[in-house]
Amino acid sequence: VLDWQYGTYVWPSAVVLAQYLWVHRRSLPGKRVLEVGAGVSLPGVVAAKCGAEVVLSDGEELPRCLQSCRRSCLLNRLPQVPVIGLTWGRVSPELLSLAPVDIILGSDVFFDPKDFEDILTTIYFLLEKNPQAQFWTTYQVRSADWSIEALLCKWKLKSILVPLHSFSADKEHLASSSLPGRHTIEMMIISLAQSDGT
Repeated sequence: VLDWQYGTYVWPSAVVLAQYLWVHRRSLPGKRVLEVGAGVSLPGVVAAKCGAEVVLSDGEELPRCLQSCRRSCLLNRLPQVPVIGLTWGRVSPELLSLAPVDIILGSDVFFDPKDFEDILTTIYFLLEKNPQAQFWTTYQVRSADWSIEALLCKWKLKSILVPLHSFSADKEHLASSSLPGRHTIEMMIISLAQSDGT
């Protein structure tokens, strides 16, 4: 734990997503994984340690977060894991030149409602480019008024809620934090909606 700023703290959502990856570790070798908004990169590091081909990304305008990604790789003996700057909602050469992906990871990227559409725009772009891919995301429920349902419909995406107990992440020590406030964590798998409306 470096400090409590967004991308330099291990948030409870990252621990829960890392647990999901660990439970599914046998399916990860050879999978191509991109972590968006990676920060300290706990889920991406776990995926890489389990044999996935991982690329870590955070906002190109957030050098401290990108440095945090690189530091996590070095501390975990993963110097070969690429770290790139990707800013949500922005089409950049880095986004356009990304290799194919199977899984996109994002822990607590749904933090600020003003970013929700930019995040889903980027995810939609990646899923259109990789139609069989999935976006595995965990987030902290901060307000009952914050929802991405309308944006999922707008971008023709579907979501499946993954119960935390189904992968032993409902334990107090996993989804809790020393930070004040409520720490209810949810997990979703987002993919392209089928043309029949599902």
